[in-house]
Amino acid sequence: MSHAHASTDAPVNLAPGMVDHHHAHHFANASEEFEASKQGMWIFMVTEVLMVGGLFVGYAIFRSLYPDMFKEAHHLLDWKLGLTNTVVLITSSLTMVLAVAAAQRGEHSKAVRYLLFTLLCGMMFLVVKYFEYSAKLHHGLLPGGLFDATKAAAYAASHGHALTHVKAPIFFSLYFVMTGVHALHVIIGMGLISWLTLRASRKEFGSNYYTPMELVGFYWHFVDLVWIYLFPLLYLVG
Repeated sequence: MSHAHASTDAPVNLAPGMVDHHHAHHFANASEEFEASKQGMWIFMVTEVLMVGGLFVGYAIFRSLYPDMFKEAHHLLDWKLGLTNTVVLITSSLTMVLAVAAAQRGEHSKAVRYLLFTLLCGMMFLVVKYFEYSAKLHHGLLPGGLFDATKAAAYAASHGHALTHVKAPIFFSLYFVMTGVHALHVIIGMGLISWLTLRASRKEFGSNYYTPMELVGFYWHFVDLVWIYLFPLLYLVG
């Protein structure tokens, strides 16, 4: 993907698709500004990987200690809802790519439409998580000391499964922490995309300036990628 950015001074007569963007005073030109922004974003993404990596390490440790418990407990997650959210997020990644491409071409209305569709996908994801969390709350499938063994066992039996392992609360603790942290990142991403939508509607992006679009796109793809790992690890353990 090319990164054509403005030269030091914006031209008097802008070509179609270009916007009047002036780089920050401490950069020599707009290309240098873009490269510095991109490097900063990659550093931030590394810190994100370190954070979620700790959760995945914890998951791996407990799964190796209690493999039978994980197989029992995962049956009480609705894989169909998990799959639905996977499709929703993959679709949102596609629309985010299309939004960035539209901004690069200076197609402001298309960029806004794709951003709004990406927001809609984010909302759909959160609605599905709301129904999932509500069901877990109702059936006592909660983390740690909040876990209701009686309700959980009755719910499992009603679906033809057994939930007898005393360490079952560990699985649901991991489920809520890992999916909760991910959902928080989705909410943050939606806030950033809303900000981009406002700016795109004001025609602030074009072929010579689309840095915020591209960097938020990096973030959104990372959030989607994390879910692609969470789905099989939590919903398809057995």
